[in-house]
Amino acid sequence: MLKKTVLTFAFLTILTTFYGFNAKFSTPVTDDMLNEEADFGNSLLSDGDYVISAYDNIIRNISEKEGHDWRLMSAIAYHESRFTPDITSRSGAKGLMQIMPSVARQFDVPAGDIANPETNIWLANKLMSKIKSTLRFPAETSDKDRMSIILACYNSIGHVNDARRLARVNGEDPNSWEVVARYLQLKAQPEYYENEVVKCGRFTGSRQTLAYVNDVIGRYDKYCRVAVR
Repeated sequence: MLKKTVLTFAFLTILTTFYGFNAKFSTPVTDDMLNEEADFGNSLLSDGDYVISAYDNIIRNISEKEGHDWRLMSAIAYHESRFTPDITSRSGAKGLMQIMPSVARQFDVPAGDIANPETNIWLANKLMSKIKSTLRFPAETSDKDRMSIILACYNSIGHVNDARRLARVNGEDPNSWEVVARYLQLKAQPEYYENEVVKCGRFTGSRQTLAYVNDVIGRYDKYCRVAVR
């Protein structure tokens, strides 16, 4: 009994350390809750029945319907929440995919529904589709550049759009991740964030955004080696 108590305390300590004291946890989603909507056939998988996470079925089925690689969406979910369905960040992002209430409003989803795993994953896929459609990459854009810029947008879309506009006005390629990443870093300097094409002002989070892109792509590569699309 004492051993179990110590292990539980240690687990909670790790969670608190990782997510911060402002994170909010509640009872994990159950099979019954997920089975209320059977359209996706998404019951949680038991240990040993999944490849990436217990949410493999849900992420795969919803992502396939939306035309996205479920392994990439799983990599995002890992980075955003470590597959924790009922977590709220300090900024107000919720759920597996850390969806902001402003995103839910774009797709007419009530704030109270955001943390539901199916809804959360659906919103993330819808957001990815919207990002892809607005970026309008030319056909010759490399897959690496496309994925990197899309992921950066998922993390900080306003500042990425600013960086692409800065690239354009300076005669550089706004579809090159190397170029966009550089302008994201330069947006911390007044001579760049005060440019008339910049709409989101100064950006001091470029290090986090660049790390986000690298981490998600690295995990996606690992998932591609262990799971089929």
